Amino acid sequence: MLYYLFDFLDRVYDVPGTGVFKYISFRAALTLLSSLLITMIWGKNLITFLRVKQIGETVRDLGLEGQMKKQGTPTMGGLIILTSILIPTLLFAKISNVYIVLMLAATVWLGFIGFMDDYIKVFKKDKEGLPGRLKIVGQVGIGLIVGITLYWNKHVVIREKIVHSTENAIQTDLEKNNNQAAVFKPSVYAKENTKSLKTTIPFFKHNEFDYADLITWISEDLRDYAWLVFIPIVIFIVTAVSNGANITDGLDGLATGTSAIIGATLGILAYVSGNTVFADYLNIMYLPSTGELVVFMAAFVGACVGFLWYNSYPAYVFMGDTGSLALGGIIAVFAVAIRKELLIPILCGIFLVENLSVMIQVSYFKYTKKRFGEGRRIFKMSPLHHHYQKIGYHESKIVTRFWIIGVMLAVLTIVTLKLR
Repeated sequence: MLYYLFDFLDRVYDVPGTGVFKYISFRAALTLLSSLLITMIWGKNLITFLRVKQIGETVRDLGLEGQMKKQGTPTMGGLIILTSILIPTLLFAKISNVYIVLMLAATVWLGFIGFMDDYIKVFKKDKEGLPGRLKIVGQVGIGLIVGITLYWNKHVVIREKIVHSTENAIQTDLEKNNNQAAVFKPSVYAKENTKSLKTTIPFFKHNEFDYADLITWISEDLRDYAWLVFIPIVIFIVTAVSNGANITDGLDGLATGTSAIIGATLGILAYVSGNTVFADYLNIMYLPSTGELVVFMAAFVGACVGFLWYNSYPAYVFMGDTGSLALGGIIAVFAVAIRKELLIPILCGIFLVENLSVMIQVSYFKYTKKRFGEGRRIFKMSPLHHHYQKIGYHESKIVTRFWIIGVMLAVLTIVTLKLR
């Protein structure tokens, strides 16, 4: 909102200094600082309120050292994160931008689903929380909205080099003198905004893949029905990453710090993809209007880093599903919006491994129980971070090492822009 105010003051009254709000980097910096301040100030007040109202976490006894000491720690701290994302974004971003609207919708939608889950656990005393099928329905719902918007909205475009054939025959003096046939000039390339389902493939030289190719190999006439492939893929990505962040949220600061690293990386990718100079230099798709997403991601990173002030070991507050479901969903929607979703297995490697550890553990247990009459386990406990707790690693050491791995994966993700 402040963007429009200062833009008005700059255009109409030419107030000195107001033009600086046109720069994404300036607004992103203000957003980051605002998010940090809101998290720390609002966070302290909310934690006090949660303690007074005895809105605490019900912790299962997993047989882990120090686990039961967390009993009663205030939960639903995800409200701190959501507030610190929404307020700065509304203040400093162009809220008419379709990508910003999409990110705000995803934040509120998934935050509400997580809030309902925490509410049932805390106030209804139901440890199961919101039924899993309802969570999935909610995640599918926002995935459907995102897919439909990105496919049909006229403002969601990419800028491509379009070949314009030149049919005008241009003869040189030599050709005229020798009465030779006319020589046609090569085709001319022009950059135009087009609707496309192209996305980025890491490690390949011509690193663009069109989702429409998954169906047009049957017949080119099916291109208009490419949404039948694209939307389910978007739904799958949103659901998988959202659940991945939820599963990772098991140690103090683990999901928060990992999300901050992922968010900072996505912010860099959004900046270069939404900047004509960097996009041209790196030979990547230029995505008009996506540069504004940097402002949103600055709020996201600021909220995560600020939340660590209270969530790092030993945690004074837990984010609960209110935060974890929203964080994962935001990351997924953001990656899809900037056409970098195929980088998720690398960038979100921590989420992926945590997810896989649970799937492997459950599948192997069921298989061995059916085959041998007793269930066997590959890990001492899943998700993976609990396995390391079981073998004697301190919680803070596990979290720090996961962060280090997250940074390495983030660097590798950025390197893929040139490593082809």
